[in-house]
Amino acid sequence: MLKILKLFIKLALLAAVVGAGFYVHRTYRNVKNVMQYEKSVDATLKAQGLEGDTKLALAIIYTETKGNAADVMQSSESLNGNQNSISDEDKSIAQGVSNLCKVLEYAEDKKVDIWTGVQAYNFGQAYIDYVAKNGGKNNLELAEKYSRTVVAPSLGNTTSATYYHVTVDSLMNSGGKLYVNGGNMYYANEVKWHLMLLNLFNW
Repeated sequence: MLKILKLFIKLALLAAVVGAGFYVHRTYRNVKNVMQYEKSVDATLKAQGLEGDTKLALAIIYTETKGNAADVMQSSESLNGNQNSISDEDKSIAQGVSNLCKVLEYAEDKKVDIWTGVQAYNFGQAYIDYVAKNGGKNNLELAEKYSRTVVAPSLGNTTSATYYHVTVDSLMNSGGKLYVNGGNMYYANEVKWHLMLLNLFNW
């Protein structure tokens, strides 16, 4: 029995090491893929008279597509309301950076935290007004309620239907689910995490 237990522990440790190695390799590859857009993002910010948010914009690229789509910042919806209608990476970055700067500036005007602005990149600018009226700081409780009662119903989900979106955050808080057509209530947290990964794995 003891031998079986020791064997099980060794196999579990081996699986953990292999899994960790795979995660590190995949994350490093994703970071390198995203960082290829650093110069383009930086140039776009400067062209719009802005500086300082390059890493944040790159973290949004990581969150949205990991750089694996032409619409790298998934910014077509903010341009014309249609998904994936932008087929050029530079246009996606130009529109995405413009939208990001707008929501961050509006968040500052409304005296809410920067992560409310980041969440608004996903939910839309009206989320900033919502947070401003409800404490002034983005949190999961506000994001969940806004997703369920505002975003999802506005796009036809009036029954709080859900689908699986498995992350550590979602597993811990909502059984790994998001509301259909409700945006991503964990968006700001995911961008925070990906910002950290960009700093850790950009060797």
